[in-house]
Amino acid sequence: MSLVIRRARPDEAGVVLSLVRELAEYEKLLHEVDATEKMLADALFGENPRLFCELAEWNGDVAGFAVWFINFSTFSGRSGIYLEDLFVRPALRGNGIGKALLSHLAKECVANNWSRLQWSVLDWNEPSIAFYKSLGAVMMDEWTICKVAGPALTALAGGQR
Repeated sequence: MSLVIRRARPDEAGVVLSLVRELAEYEKLLHEVDATEKMLADALFGENPRLFCELAEWNGDVAGFAVWFINFSTFSGRSGIYLEDLFVRPALRGNGIGKALLSHLAKECVANNWSRLQWSVLDWNEPSIAFYKSLGAVMMDEWTICKVAGPALTALAGGQR
């Protein structure tokens, strides 16, 4: 069995979108996916990309992905990685693919002297929480994620809130 972790190529935006949709379905959030292949292609492969994607191949077939971007910690004074999405196709879980993707990103942090690898996990996703803890991840329960989107974003932008 062979595992390869590699950066997604410009002709693979459709593959990335397919994985995004599979992840959203798993998380019961498929109804929230508005992204298109073109939107992802522009974000990943445009003139100044701010989003990156590593694909995991198991025996030559795409098995999963990690979508990430560079963030910054004012406390440490250094950049880090924010992992937006991590997904391994269910039939291929248990082969070390998720761990390999996270290890790959950790190496990227260490190689660039970045201070952290950070992500969020749904509180009901006990298998993922247990997996992340086994890798040394700390659950930051004292933090609450905030989001302004849709009509509320438009209202805030217009000074209406």
